[in-house]
Amino acid sequence: MNKEVKFHPLNFLMIALGTAIYAFGFVNFNMVNHLAEGGVSGITLIFHALFKINPAYTQILLNVPLFILGVKIFGKRGMIYTIHGTVCLSIFIWLFQRMSMSIDLAHDTLIAALLAGIFAGIGGGIVFRFGGTTGGGDIIGRYFEQKKGFALGQTLFVFDILVLTLSLSYIDIQHMMYTVIASFVFSQVVAVVQNGGYTVRGMLIISSKYAAISQKITDEIGRGATYLKAEGVYSGQDTKVIYVVLSPIQVQAVKGILAEIDPDAFVSIINVHEVIGSGFTYTEDLNL
Repeated sequence: MNKEVKFHPLNFLMIALGTAIYAFGFVNFNMVNHLAEGGVSGITLIFHALFKINPAYTQILLNVPLFILGVKIFGKRGMIYTIHGTVCLSIFIWLFQRMSMSIDLAHDTLIAALLAGIFAGIGGGIVFRFGGTTGGGDIIGRYFEQKKGFALGQTLFVFDILVLTLSLSYIDIQHMMYTVIASFVFSQVVAVVQNGGYTVRGMLIISSKYAAISQKITDEIGRGATYLKAEGVYSGQDTKVIYVVLSPIQVQAVKGILAEIDPDAFVSIINVHEVIGSGFTYTEDLNL
């Protein structure tokens, strides 16, 4: 029996908002200032420069083959969101080209590149956060993220570089370098927006004084901790590893506790992309 696939209206709305922000930057900063773009959007600019084809149209045409890959990656729900995002992007690109709007940047291409990256990153991050993509390179990026474990922003950045190399067919080296800056800004901003600005850390602490350390973490910082059973490879002795999730400020406090109780404790600090479940309120733990 097939389960009914449910769609959330808020997701459609936010994906549309994200594509609108992306398209605004694409038209008013990339196209106006003769900056290239990464991904399929960059390929549409190549067609626009060489053959005068509107990017709004090629955006749809180039994504059709990638929709097949998207079905295998995202399933029905994800594919519907992806098609929605791609169509919305093309519509907004078409609309913004017909709006009379002039943004005075004093002919500063660097500012234009930074704004292009920021708008694309915010827009793309919103789309990703609500389960969609804008097609093209986004589908490829999500594929490597889900199947290969690569960071989304890094995958998109590499793909952008490949497209930018092809963009030398219509832009000079100077404009390409500005575009690389925009692509880098995009990769950073999209990761922040997608993860909600999360900067949570996980700490793995190995110490013979684990009981005293965990008790002090609970008493002084107010964080719960978990014991993980472990065995030393060299000693062969059973021990307990403390695992605790902390804000960056609390990480420094735990380091102070370790320096006081066991300066020789072995500590591994890892990035935590998201915390789900009771017992961790992010805004409170950041003292916001």
